[in-house]
Amino acid sequence: MISVKQAQKEQLVAEKSDSKPEQLSYVQILLYASAVGVVGGLVATSYYFVLEQLLELVWEKGQPYLTGFFPAWLPAWNYTWIAATIGGLGVGLCLHFFGSPGEMAVVIDQVHDPGRLEPSQTQAMVATSLVSITAGGSLGPEAPLVQINGSLGTWIADKLNLKLKETRILTFCGMGAALAAFFGDPIGGPLFALEIPHRRGIQYYEAITPAIVAGIFSFGVFRFGTGLEVGGIYRFDYFGAVPALSWLNLLEALALGAVGAIAGVLFIGIFRVTHFAIEAIEHRTILLAILGGLGIGWLAVLYPQTLFFSEQQIETQLIEPAMTFSIVTLLGICLAKMIAISFTIHGGFRGGFIFPLFFTGASLGLAIAFIIPGVHPTIAMLCCMAAINVAITKTPISTSIILSVLSDTSIIPIIAVASFTSFLLTSNIGLLKTQRPRHQETISGIVSPEA
Repeated sequence: MISVKQAQKEQLVAEKSDSKPEQLSYVQILLYASAVGVVGGLVATSYYFVLEQLLELVWEKGQPYLTGFFPAWLPAWNYTWIAATIGGLGVGLCLHFFGSPGEMAVVIDQVHDPGRLEPSQTQAMVATSLVSITAGGSLGPEAPLVQINGSLGTWIADKLNLKLKETRILTFCGMGAALAAFFGDPIGGPLFALEIPHRRGIQYYEAITPAIVAGIFSFGVFRFGTGLEVGGIYRFDYFGAVPALSWLNLLEALALGAVGAIAGVLFIGIFRVTHFAIEAIEHRTILLAILGGLGIGWLAVLYPQTLFFSEQQIETQLIEPAMTFSIVTLLGICLAKMIAISFTIHGGFRGGFIFPLFFTGASLGLAIAFIIPGVHPTIAMLCCMAAINVAITKTPISTSIILSVLSDTSIIPIIAVASFTSFLLTSNIGLLKTQRPRHQETISGIVSPEA
């Protein structure tokens, strides 16, 4: 019996043989990359505004209004877990009626083979991810935007009747455009899109320049459309200026990278234990999503800092109130956030875990700075943010660049040391099992491993 994936491969080969695919010049590729970036920026802007309206409706306007109808015996804080659980039901219904859109592991698998992201999954991803994030799940918009804009690049390539190589490049352009807009980094975002399919660094090197071109255009359109500032979004100067760096800071980064790597391995362990616990009901989509929402909600009751995808919460829930936390509280927040991410993913919620992982690393780094006062909090937080993310995503280059931009600091050498320390220590431990070496198109159109 032929698998669905094999049938898709054979169909693509047949289409290539019948329709004589076009091959673009390099200048044409860059022009189409620019177009993908512009449209991708518009898509990211639209998604951003819809998401902001939904979050405001449910959590800023809805919460005080609806809790006014609570009976006297039901305290207002119950709204958190009730809203998250209802959101879980919404996620389950979206998955039931629209189908299951690809998560990050599936996106990675598809960009390798067949080298494209299916536009048909866009509707399901938009609906499911908006409900997932609005419900307070610990996943962000980056993965949905990668799927949506990546499939946009594929759709344009299909309309142009391009070969596999050019199709994959435009798909990467869409993915890079999404991350450039979301991270506010037209270099680091596209590089992240190119790093994450592999465990050993960027291999689709021919897509680097087109993806960055797309990222620049997407970044510009998104910032203009949303009015968001250009530059770092975190103000670590709350802890005072980082002193002039010395070789001792390199040793600190090495140690912090190792601690972050251990934290990443701990997260992978929690993730796998959670999967084992729900294995018996993993095909009961609606029930699983409701349980995921319930778990997210109750964790947020215990640790309010774990709610949402944590882009803003790193500053508002950690940096600003830093001096009010004890070491035990910070470590509790770190562990609770790991569990919240795991519940969110296994509940069927759709979104990306990059900022949630950053938040986990930030809470861990702040705790370390409190334990060892000689370590500057900014260095400790950024190094742990980088290390735990790299342990999961295997993206040391782009993670270092992105965090340098987000923090508006000049300590990228320190962040890079922590990133690559974690990368080396966890090179044989992974969460995204579809990460693998690139494939190369043969004359017949069939893909095969590169020698």
